[in-house]
Amino acid sequence: MALLPLMTFIILYLGISIILGDFYKVPITVAFLFSSIVAIFTMRGKEMKQRMSVFSKGASSENMLLMIWIFILAGAFASSAKSMGCIDSTVDLALYLLPPQMLLAGIFIASCFISLSVGTSVGTVVALVPIATGLAASTGIGVPMMTAAVVGGALFGDNLSFISDTTVVATQTQECRMSDKFRANILIVMPAAVAICIIYIIIGVDSATTPDVGDVSFVKVLPYLIVLVMAACGINVMIVLLAGILITGCIGIGMGDYDVFGWMKSLSDGMQGMSELIIVTMLAGGMLEVVKANGGIDIIINRITRHVNSRKGGEFAIAALVTVVDFCTANNTVAIITVGPIARQIAQRFNIDPRRSASILDTSSCFAQGIIPYGAQLLMAGGLASIPTVSIIPYLYYPLALGIVVVIAILTGRPRRFLRHSYE
Repeated sequence: MALLPLMTFIILYLGISIILGDFYKVPITVAFLFSSIVAIFTMRGKEMKQRMSVFSKGASSENMLLMIWIFILAGAFASSAKSMGCIDSTVDLALYLLPPQMLLAGIFIASCFISLSVGTSVGTVVALVPIATGLAASTGIGVPMMTAAVVGGALFGDNLSFISDTTVVATQTQECRMSDKFRANILIVMPAAVAICIIYIIIGVDSATTPDVGDVSFVKVLPYLIVLVMAACGINVMIVLLAGILITGCIGIGMGDYDVFGWMKSLSDGMQGMSELIIVTMLAGGMLEVVKANGGIDIIINRITRHVNSRKGGEFAIAALVTVVDFCTANNTVAIITVGPIARQIAQRFNIDPRRSASILDTSSCFAQGIIPYGAQLLMAGGLASIPTVSIIPYLYYPLALGIVVVIAILTGRPRRFLRHSYE
């Protein structure tokens, strides 16, 4: 009974999606809604008011509300930056700086930079895949490979960006600073990014096609650069996002991309675009609090860790759990929201540094999200490139490399300065 809410979610979302062959047929908000209702009714010996109190405690915890605030500000910043042409300028700048012989590697690097700046892998795919497919036709590089390079770079930024949903959720559930998680995370994934970039250079060395690049507006790239620098310096993410919002407003209004009311409209659109994620966050938080109160979290931890007696085993348990949940939900943010509290308890039990557990959570979820053909990134990429999604999978070098480096990091215990942590 304690695990019935989670089973309900899996059946509603994963089971029905598999039967219908469409992982977006059942809205994830509805799946969490019914699972939350089941959770409330699994509580025995309590009045409805007490049950709702337990649910509301999880849905409105300090971490949950902080995540929601960050989602709101991140959505507003991303929308206002996009409306003033930041994405287009960033794409043009990246292509402007690339020599023709490095076009394939350059597309990967551009995708890495853009996704790191905008914090969304899907947005990066939407911005770059049309350009990548157009370049593929004139270079002789296959469309699936060029598209896969974009997807790989998009997941690089999704994993590391300070305004990425996955970063926000991973750091909040593990209770560590974003800048600290970034330092630990980049040491794990950078070898994979460098290796894949070298592979792309070797593959694309015969390409000599010069892409058509639009007018580069260096001023419009400033908001992303300023946000990246401020976040990397360890400044509070709320202040970073507020500064980003004000900077995009000043530059956008000053350059005539929108007036004051147009800027406000873009902020509103961005905040509203986060509504589904906010609903999922609150419902998942409430449902998991009820599962925890019923003893379900203890059951999961005991079953997962009953044969685990070391830090490595605990880290593998965290990686495996978030990977499986991502396969079930086809959403890496939701997977981290669901697994985060459980991972936190596993980390405490085996003295795993929260910066490391957050990195393993985020990286493992991006690995899973990058190889499932029914994930939003691959579905969007396949649709924009007009190719079957499965044709992209053999060329997804970076997502596969993510899975490899996570395993290596766990086995070797590197980076060692983020290895262990003493919990009070």
